[in-house]
Amino acid sequence: MDQRVKPSPEEIRRTRQDNPKMRERDLSAQLGISEAELVAAQCGFGAVRVEPRVNDLLTGLEAVGEVMALTRNESAVHEKIGVYDKVVTGNHNAMVLGENIDLRIFPKVWAHGFAVEKRDGGEIRRSLQFFDAAGEAVHKVHLKPASNLYAYQKLVASLESSNQEPTVAILPSAAEGKGEGHASVASIDDLRDRWSRLTDVHQFFGMLKTLKLSRREAVRMVGQDYAWLLDNDAVSALFHHAAAGEMPIMCFVGNRGCIQIHSGPIRSVKPMGPWINVLDETFHLHLRTDHIHEVWAVRKPTKDGHVTSLEAYDADGGMIIQFFGKRHEGEGEREDWRFLAENLPRVPSPTAA
Repeated sequence: MDQRVKPSPEEIRRTRQDNPKMRERDLSAQLGISEAELVAAQCGFGAVRVEPRVNDLLTGLEAVGEVMALTRNESAVHEKIGVYDKVVTGNHNAMVLGENIDLRIFPKVWAHGFAVEKRDGGEIRRSLQFFDAAGEAVHKVHLKPASNLYAYQKLVASLESSNQEPTVAILPSAAEGKGEGHASVASIDDLRDRWSRLTDVHQFFGMLKTLKLSRREAVRMVGQDYAWLLDNDAVSALFHHAAAGEMPIMCFVGNRGCIQIHSGPIRSVKPMGPWINVLDETFHLHLRTDHIHEVWAVRKPTKDGHVTSLEAYDADGGMIIQFFGKRHEGEGEREDWRFLAENLPRVPSPTAA
């Protein structure tokens, strides 16, 4: 790539100053750079580069107390207010299993990190921001008024990088794990046989990997007793029905590096243009409904009976958002959730490619 097409750190900072209200994701797109490059340009001007040592980060965040955790993809933003507790560390997979902040993390994807201070009127907004090798955001932690500032500053100091250059080396974007367009050895009979023998929803990914299928390819192939196509408005209908009935749901939004989960009821559902928003006390969700290309209801066998999910995909076959009825291991599926999932408007399923 001709690097001259990219603005210098000074030009990036100047554009940031000229557009103080523009969201980082939108501003970086306007500049033709990644969001990580936008933040890196602020090193020495409100940003400090930190090492993306995920296990040290998670254990250190426990002392910081109440914060807002943010995980997003191109089409959905998932925000939860709570504390990072019940941390499970690991080099391949790490987890936060708190009551409000519930995360599944893939540390090897985390490539760049920054501690950011941003003046907003008379106050300073502080956050930790982490990105993958392509400069895409994987997870952010925003401090709240109740956060322990001393613990936060101690954590930042412990993670501070010796490299404080205002630029980052960005690699080409990965294929997002969508897995479409490759040669699969799976037959419909093999898929259905393996699907029927699932005993836990967590076995699903292993099955897909074995068969070299993407999730959307599998739901298209498996047959309508296990997966059926819904109208694209089904997600909005789900939100409104769940809110009206105070139904506890599980809502998953993720990217290659992190999946964030809300478990519980939702109450305040606010459509605004193409967005549908949940604006509850400790949970905010912002979903671009115009990015939804397909919505599937998916039934998976488990040792506790089958469970049903709703899954929204974008035009490239990537998962935007996924829903379940709230349940715990060893429990059967909620009847009100199953009834809702099975009675949302269906459309004829496309034939498998």
